[in-house]
Amino acid sequence: RVAAEAGWRLLVLAGTVWVLMRVISAVQLVVFAFVIALLVTALLQPTVARLTRRGVPRGPATALTAISGFVVIGLMGWFVTWQVMENIDTLSNQIQSGIDDLRNWLLKSPFHVTDKQINQIAKNLREAIGANADQITSAGLEGVQVIVETLTGILLVFFSTLFLLYDGKRIWEWFLKLVPAAARPGVAGAGPRAWRTLTAYVRGTVLVALIDATFIGIGIYFLDVPMAVPLAVFIFLFSFIPLVGAVASGALAVIVALVTQGVFTAVMTLVVVLAVQQIEGHVLQPFILGRAVRVHPLAVVLTVAAGGMVAGIGGAVVAVPLVAVTNTVVGYLRVYSEELAMNRTTPAAESAAVPTTTGEPEPSGTETDG
Repeated sequence: RVAAEAGWRLLVLAGTVWVLMRVISAVQLVVFAFVIALLVTALLQPTVARLTRRGVPRGPATALTAISGFVVIGLMGWFVTWQVMENIDTLSNQIQSGIDDLRNWLLKSPFHVTDKQINQIAKNLREAIGANADQITSAGLEGVQVIVETLTGILLVFFSTLFLLYDGKRIWEWFLKLVPAAARPGVAGAGPRAWRTLTAYVRGTVLVALIDATFIGIGIYFLDVPMAVPLAVFIFLFSFIPLVGAVASGALAVIVALVTQGVFTAVMTLVVVLAVQQIEGHVLQPFILGRAVRVHPLAVVLTVAAGGMVAGIGGAVVAVPLVAVTNTVVGYLRVYSEELAMNRTTPAAESAAVPTTTGEPEPSGTETDG
């Protein structure tokens, strides 16, 4: 009986979640733009608050902070593109040289690889590319649509961030009016705590990513790996994807070192990446993020995997902050419901145990605190 009762409730919840996911997938661009705007707002909002405390009006403080933040992001993208375009010829020559060295090593290796086998592999690759030329062309045509959607998403993120920075408090108060009156006090208390958790997560993640990119970038620069600075920027950006991003960015740096500088430099690059990431995982993240956003590693792995399966890279990026905020909200609501139940039972117990001479019950300290 208990299993049946739980089963139909789970079916109702599953149906609700399914409908919600269909709605979100229909307006996926808007949802992702708003979520990214929330993350950017959590990063920039302390700067707006600092400026307003120093006497700057909220409008100019919001505009100055938002424009500065997006200019910095745009300059990072431009710098990476410029560095790649400047070094693409040199890098391609080094890659070709690395491929030739790898070919010669295979011919002399104990694996008994022959020149005919290597030529056959190259021929198969060329035939595979030729057979899929239509798909590659269609993917290039779809790239135009992707560019349009990306520009639209950037505009939505920019304007959403502006309004959240300038009018976030009134937006939150309007949202509270939509909540049923019985649940409104709990939601009103959980909201600020969720926002503090999100702010701590975003600022901590940015700081950890910056430290990772700086030290790995310095390491691969002294190892003479080409495009060390663009690789450092890629490491910074990939650090926002928990677990997967660190592996992907580190592997990219190692591959570039392998095909351009050889096996020894690639091994040393791998040592640098692993050392920095170990320090990050065991020292920086616990110290910088703290207990406010601590999530068990198993939860992180499962959440990132589920987010990636549902919504790709965007889902993997927002999965961990979503779990951290949900953990904070659920924990607060659990404590709030327990205190609320205690407040409801305490006055009745006190009125039955303590006689009063005036006929009016004395106010409870717990109730006053609530």
